[in-house]
Amino acid sequence: MRAAPVQHVLVVGAGLGGLRTVEALRANGYDGRISLVGDEPHLPYDRPPLSKQLLAGSWEPDRVRLRAEDTYDDLGVRTYLGTRAVGWRPGQVVLDDGATMYADAIVVATGLSARRLPGQPDSVFTLRTLDDSLALRAALDKASSLAIVGAGFVGAEVASTARDRGIEVTVLEALSVPFARALGEELGGLCARLLTESGATLRTGVGIDGFDGDTLLLADGDRVDADVTLVGIGGVPRLEWLSDSGIDVTGGLVCDAAGRVEGAEALWAVGDVAAWHDDVAGRPVRREHWTNTVEQAAAVGAAIAGGEAPPPAVPYFWSDQFGMKVQLFGRPTEATRRIPLHGDGLDGGPVKGTVVGLLRDDTLVAVAGFGAARRVARYRALVAAGVGLAEVEELARTLG
Repeated sequence: MRAAPVQHVLVVGAGLGGLRTVEALRANGYDGRISLVGDEPHLPYDRPPLSKQLLAGSWEPDRVRLRAEDTYDDLGVRTYLGTRAVGWRPGQVVLDDGATMYADAIVVATGLSARRLPGQPDSVFTLRTLDDSLALRAALDKASSLAIVGAGFVGAEVASTARDRGIEVTVLEALSVPFARALGEELGGLCARLLTESGATLRTGVGIDGFDGDTLLLADGDRVDADVTLVGIGGVPRLEWLSDSGIDVTGGLVCDAAGRVEGAEALWAVGDVAAWHDDVAGRPVRREHWTNTVEQAAAVGAAIAGGEAPPPAVPYFWSDQFGMKVQLFGRPTEATRRIPLHGDGLDGGPVKGTVVGLLRDDTLVAVAGFGAARRVARYRALVAAGVGLAEVEELARTLG
């Protein structure tokens, strides 16, 4: 028995993943109804500039839009902005205004909300949305000092932007080095050097006990006070509206390798909320990266429209900070050892130009680079192929 044709696709989440899913549906020939629901009042926009160009003031909000406003009619999508999903049943989404929307396929692309510390005052900033960035920018315009909790992507990029503005920066990190869980001690140490060599103060192994107003109270009894305080400790998948659905949302929505949510009918998920099955890792993996979201949206759009699935891609992330691009291709958590390929960063030399191979035994599973974009890109195919150490070393010799 053939499945009924899909006449209406409802995409919940008007960010990068939601918009790219809509575009992929149309690119694969889908000509039915598409609705796009988003709880922010803004049309879909790009988040990476929020901690960089927009925060620095070199861009204004219109520059972060992913698509011009007058092109949405051409795309054939009806938008419902400033509207939040509050419930789900198979084929239905309940909205915060009491309305129920019906669809043959529902795509969840709601992304993350910024994680907050217990007792965090409203005057202490987080950075996840366009409005967050503009509010933080206005505060930094009048500040001479900034305290940041968390040395991950948001913390490091905001620290970089603030140092470029001449602001005194203190970064507090709970782990021994930034990115210790994802990259390990050695590569995390290079990320730490980027902070300290910029003139920022980095304090690691630091716990936060609470707040006295905007002053941070540390577990060791110390206090950190600054004109502006930012908490950048990651995000929480925005899935509370599915909490009564019977679907396990504990670690994100568990999906098969094509984005179908396991245990749910006609429900798909892309981006930061989605834990897709990874054949290499052998388990569902949730990746909070821009490229991952784009690739998943392309796959889901093709699957719903009956198009050809794009080939699987090598996971990739980047971060622009302190005048260089930090990049990683592959799956660093699968690595058991690391070898230097280019540069002297691991030996105390300049961080810029350092490229490191990450291997599981003798198989290349990832490559990380610091200010070495052209060289890092040459290793992407080798990571995809899972080549051995000898082939990696041969390419390193060829590149010099």
